[in-house]
Amino acid sequence: MIEVLTFKEKYPIFKVEISKERSSLKSVDDLLEALKKRIEAHPVAVYIGVFDHYSHTASLKEGEIGEGIAAAKNIIFCFGKELLLPEVTALRPRSIGICDLGDRFVLSFMEAPNPQANDAMKQWAEDLAKGV
Repeated sequence: MIEVLTFKEKYPIFKVEISKERSSLKSVDDLLEALKKRIEAHPVAVYIGVFDHYSHTASLKEGEIGEGIAAAKNIIFCFGKELLLPEVTALRPRSIGICDLGDRFVLSFMEAPNPQANDAMKQWAEDLAKGV
Protein backbone atom coordinates (compact mmCIF):
# COMPACT_ATOMS: atom_id res chain seq x y z
CA MET A 1 0.00 0.00 0.00
CA ILE A 2 2.78 2.47 0.89
CA GLU A 3 5.27 3.07 -1.86
CA VAL A 4 8.84 3.87 -0.82
CA LEU A 5 10.64 6.15 -3.26
CA THR A 6 13.82 8.11 -3.60
CA PHE A 7 12.72 11.48 -4.96
CA LYS A 8 15.23 13.29 -7.19
CA GLU A 9 17.76 10.53 -6.44
CA LYS A 10 18.28 11.96 -2.97
CA TYR A 11 15.22 12.24 -0.73
CA PRO A 12 13.61 9.15 0.84
CA ILE A 13 9.83 9.55 0.76
CA PHE A 14 6.72 7.49 1.37
CA LYS A 15 3.72 7.78 -0.93
CA VAL A 16 0.14 6.53 -0.70
CA GLU A 17 -2.58 6.93 -3.32
CA ILE A 18 -6.23 6.98 -2.24
CA SER A 19 -8.96 6.47 -4.81
CA LYS A 20 -11.78 8.98 -4.33
CA GLU A 21 -14.21 6.35 -5.54
CA ARG A 22 -13.30 4.03 -2.65
CA SER A 23 -12.97 6.69 0.06
CA SER A 24 -15.51 8.49 2.23
CA LEU A 25 -13.08 11.44 2.31
CA LYS A 26 -13.88 13.66 -0.65
CA SER A 27 -11.53 16.63 -0.35
CA VAL A 28 -8.03 17.60 0.70
CA ASP A 29 -9.58 19.36 3.68
CA ASP A 30 -11.35 16.12 4.72
CA LEU A 31 -7.99 14.34 4.71
CA LEU A 32 -6.34 17.20 6.60
CA GLU A 33 -9.00 17.00 9.31
CA ALA A 34 -8.61 13.22 9.59
CA LEU A 35 -4.83 13.60 9.93
CA LYS A 36 -5.20 16.44 12.44
CA LYS A 37 -7.30 14.17 14.69
CA ARG A 38 -4.60 11.48 14.53
CA ILE A 39 -1.86 13.99 15.32
CA GLU A 40 -3.78 15.41 18.27
CA ALA A 41 -4.46 11.89 19.60
CA HIS A 42 -0.77 10.92 19.44
CA PRO A 43 1.03 11.04 22.81
CA VAL A 44 4.03 12.99 21.44
CA ALA A 45 3.01 14.68 18.18
CA VAL A 46 1.79 18.26 18.18
CA TYR A 47 -0.25 19.91 15.40
CA ILE A 48 1.26 23.13 14.05
CA GLY A 49 -0.80 24.18 11.05
CA VAL A 50 -1.58 23.86 7.35
CA PHE A 51 0.27 25.29 4.38
CA ASP A 52 -1.75 25.75 1.17
CA HIS A 53 0.96 24.87 -1.32
CA TYR A 54 -1.34 25.18 -4.35
CA SER A 55 -2.53 28.71 -3.50
CA HIS A 56 0.99 29.85 -2.74
CA THR A 57 2.38 28.49 -6.02
CA ALA A 58 -0.59 29.81 -8.04
CA SER A 59 -0.03 33.30 -6.58
CA LEU A 60 3.55 33.50 -7.86
CA LYS A 61 4.20 35.16 -11.19
CA GLU A 62 6.70 32.39 -12.01
CA GLY A 63 4.70 29.66 -10.23
CA GLU A 64 4.08 26.38 -12.08
CA ILE A 65 1.57 23.68 -11.18
CA GLY A 66 1.65 20.23 -12.75
CA GLU A 67 -1.17 19.08 -14.98
CA GLY A 68 -3.98 17.45 -13.06
CA ILE A 69 -3.13 18.91 -9.65
CA ALA A 70 -6.35 20.51 -8.38
CA ALA A 71 -5.24 21.17 -4.79
CA ALA A 72 -2.15 20.67 -2.63
CA LYS A 73 -1.78 21.28 1.08
CA ASN A 74 0.67 20.22 3.77
CA ILE A 75 -0.26 19.46 7.35
CA ILE A 76 2.60 20.46 9.63
CA PHE A 77 3.36 18.84 12.98
CA CYS A 78 6.23 17.76 15.19
CA PHE A 79 7.20 14.57 17.01
CA GLY A 80 10.08 16.24 18.87
CA LYS A 81 10.34 14.69 22.32
CA GLU A 82 14.10 15.27 22.51
CA LEU A 83 16.24 18.28 21.66
CA LEU A 84 19.72 17.00 22.38
CA LEU A 85 21.58 18.61 19.49
CA PRO A 86 20.95 21.87 17.64
CA GLU A 87 21.15 20.04 14.29
CA VAL A 88 17.93 18.16 14.97
CA THR A 89 16.02 21.36 14.27
CA ALA A 90 16.98 20.92 10.60
CA LEU A 91 14.79 17.80 10.58
CA ARG A 92 11.76 19.26 12.28
CA PRO A 93 8.91 19.90 11.98
CA ARG A 94 7.45 17.15 9.80
CA SER A 95 4.73 17.46 7.19
CA ILE A 96 2.49 15.26 5.11
CA GLY A 97 1.56 16.60 1.70
CA ILE A 98 -1.85 15.92 0.20
CA CYS A 99 -2.55 16.48 -3.49
CA ASP A 100 -5.90 16.21 -5.24
CA LEU A 101 -5.41 14.68 -8.69
CA GLY A 102 -9.08 14.59 -9.64
CA ASP A 103 -9.81 10.89 -9.30
CA ARG A 104 -7.44 10.28 -6.38
CA PHE A 105 -5.44 11.81 -3.58
CA VAL A 106 -1.71 11.39 -3.16
CA LEU A 107 -0.25 11.60 0.33
CA SER A 108 3.50 11.87 0.60
CA PHE A 109 6.00 12.52 3.34
CA MET A 110 9.72 12.43 3.82
CA GLU A 111 11.33 9.70 5.88
CA ALA A 112 12.06 10.84 9.43
CA PRO A 113 15.21 9.86 11.36
CA ASN A 114 12.93 8.60 14.15
CA PRO A 115 11.53 5.10 13.42
CA GLN A 116 8.52 5.68 15.70
CA ALA A 117 7.61 8.84 13.79
CA ASN A 118 7.86 6.94 10.50
CA ASP A 119 5.69 4.14 11.88
CA ALA A 120 3.04 6.61 13.03
CA MET A 121 2.95 8.50 9.72
CA LYS A 122 2.83 5.27 7.70
CA GLN A 123 0.01 3.95 9.91
CA TRP A 124 -1.98 7.18 9.52
CA ALA A 125 -1.58 7.08 5.73
CA GLU A 126 -2.47 3.38 5.51
CA ASP A 127 -5.53 3.88 7.72
CA LEU A 128 -6.77 6.72 5.52
CA ALA A 129 -6.20 4.60 2.40
CA LYS A 130 -8.24 1.79 3.99
CA GLY A 131 -10.97 4.19 5.06
CA VAL A 132 -10.31 3.71 8.78
